[in-house]
Amino acid sequence: MRDLTLEVTDAPEPEDIDVIGRSLIAFNDADVGPSERRPLAVLLRNEVGDIVAGISGHTAWGWLYVQWLWVAENQRGQKLAATMLAAAEAEARRRGCHGAYIDTFNPDALQAYQRAGYEPFGHLSNFPPGRTRTFLQKMLGTPAP
Repeated sequence: MRDLTLEVTDAPEPEDIDVIGRSLIAFNDADVGPSERRPLAVLLRNEVGDIVAGISGHTAWGWLYVQWLWVAENQRGQKLAATMLAAAEAEARRRGCHGAYIDTFNPDALQAYQRAGYEPFGHLSNFPPGRTRTFLQKMLGTPAP
C-alpha cells in the first residue's frame, strides 16, 4: 500500500461513489457480460395521487431484485404487497427475467412473501438485533414474449 492513502468516511463525495460504481460495472461487463440493469417501480396511489404503497428495485442479469416494498399502515391487510409483487414479476418477465429475490427482517413481510411463492435461501441472525434477515427467491418461469 505504499504511496496509497486509505480514507474512511461517512460522507463520501458523490463523484467518488460514481467512480466505484462505474469501475465495478466495467469489470462485471468484461467478466460476465452486460447486466442490462434497469430500474423498476410499482406505485399505488390514492384518489388524490399520494403514494400509499410501492416497490422500488431493478432488473439485471435475468433477475428482479425488490429492494424496497412498503405499504402505508392504513392500507395493510388488503394483499397490496401481493398485488404489487405480481405486477413487478410480470414486468420482469417482459424484460426477460427468470427469477426474483427479496429480503426482509419483518416476520409479517416474510409470511406475505412466502404466500406469494418466495422461498428462503439464506438467513442472517441478529440483523438487526433480535431479528433474522431472511433472503428469499422465486423462479419466474419462462419470460413473456
